[in-house]
Order: sequence, then structure tokens, then C-alpha cells
Amino acid sequence: MALWIEAEAVELRPGATEDDLQAVIRAVYRQVLGNAHVMDTQRLISAESQLRNGDITVKEFVRAVAQSDLYRSLFFETSSPYRFVELNFKHLLGRAPQDQTEISEHVQIYNNQGYEAEINSYVDSDEYVISFGENVVPSARGNRTQAGIKNVGFNRTFALMRGFAANDVGKAAKLISDIGGNLPTKIVAPSGGSGASSSREKRFRVAVSKASYGPRVTQSAATFEVGYNQLSQKIQNIQRTGGKILSITEVA
Repeated sequence: MALWIEAEAVELRPGATEDDLQAVIRAVYRQVLGNAHVMDTQRLISAESQLRNGDITVKEFVRAVAQSDLYRSLFFETSSPYRFVELNFKHLLGRAPQDQTEISEHVQIYNNQGYEAEINSYVDSDEYVISFGENVVPSARGNRTQAGIKNVGFNRTFALMRGFAANDVGKAAKLISDIGGNLPTKIVAPSGGSGASSSREKRFRVAVSKASYGPRVTQSAATFEVGYNQLSQKIQNIQRTGGKILSITEVA
């Protein structure tokens, strides 16, 4: 069974063992650096030690990684401004930018206040604190309906995630046309992996809560299995009827 953008929260809890700590550190590098391979010489040894000693929280370790020379070289120096911003949303808030206004706000933060201020604008935001707090590693949230987040953000997060196997190297922004033109973003099946030989043969299990299908039919939880060709329409139907999507998992 292959996972698409569903992610389990990783938290540094009181009394964590060294193995627990290393699992958190790996999760932070994987999330913030977009699955890029991290060599031992590139690790933030000082920040890791501070986290181990309890001098900083996971949130501050995330900030350190995002403000590192490695992050800058991977996602700022080699990317367009729009790509840099959409990756910051993905890596630090676990979702895609909603609209052109969000993109423009963050481009202006960088232009007027600098690189560190742009990173801080995500990590210090109310959204980050509410979603992850001090000791939970950021993870994909676009596969769940969220208060205050437009439904189109669900599809856009799919476009950015494309499975955990792929890294985020690439200069061009993936969402610039859709966001700039206020257009819907199409569901695109992830590439690679086992299962169906063609992406259009893949099937997906959609878990939903608080779904309402009419005045006489209401259920608190449901699971649907659909083919790739029906996935986008199923998502739209769920959202129109007030359903909350919990996860989407590739099953074949």
C-alpha cells in the first residue's frame, strides 16, 4: 500500500530516548529539506545538540534548518521567487499557498525584510503554532479539510506533494499559473511506485468524516474506494456536501 500525502505527526515528547530524538531530527530534515539527502557534513550539529539538551524546541530546530546555508542553497539560490515561496509553504506549514495574495505577501517580506524574516513569517505565525506547537514536526496538512483554508488548497497541496519519494529540486513554480489566474488545480496521480502499471489504473481509498448526503442520510465517518479518473470528482462531491477529507491512500 503506497501513501500519497497522508503523514503521521512526529513529536518530541518529555523523556524521549536518543532513538526518539534521532527520529525527530530525521523527520525535520526530511520535511524541511524536501526529501533532499543530507550528508553528515551538512547536518546542523550544534542545533541538534541544543535540541538534545532541551535548550531549543523542535520549532526552533525547524527554524535553524530553514535558515541554514543548506536550505538557502537548495531552495533559494536555485529557485524562482514564486517557487521559493511555495516551497516554504510546503516545508514549514505543510500546505500549498492559497492564492496570489499569499504569494505576494511573502515575496514582499523577503524583498523588504530579507531571507530570515521570510522564514520567520511562517515559523512564528499563528497557523504554525496552532498546527504544530513547539514540539511537533511540520507535516502535510492539505489532505485534510482545514478551517479558514479554501477547498482549492487541497488539490494544490496534492500538486506540491507528489509522494514522499520525490525531492523538491527544481526552479519553476508548480502553481504559478493556477494561482495567478485564480484557476482550479487538477488532481494528478503520483508517479513511480508499485501497483498499477499506469497511473490511470491506480485506485485510491478516501477517508471522510462528518459527511452529509442529503436531508435523510448523514454519517459521521465513511471510506470510499475510487479509480484515478473518478478521484477529482469524488473530492469535489465530498467538499460540496460538507464532508471533511481525512486522508487519501493509494491502494492499487
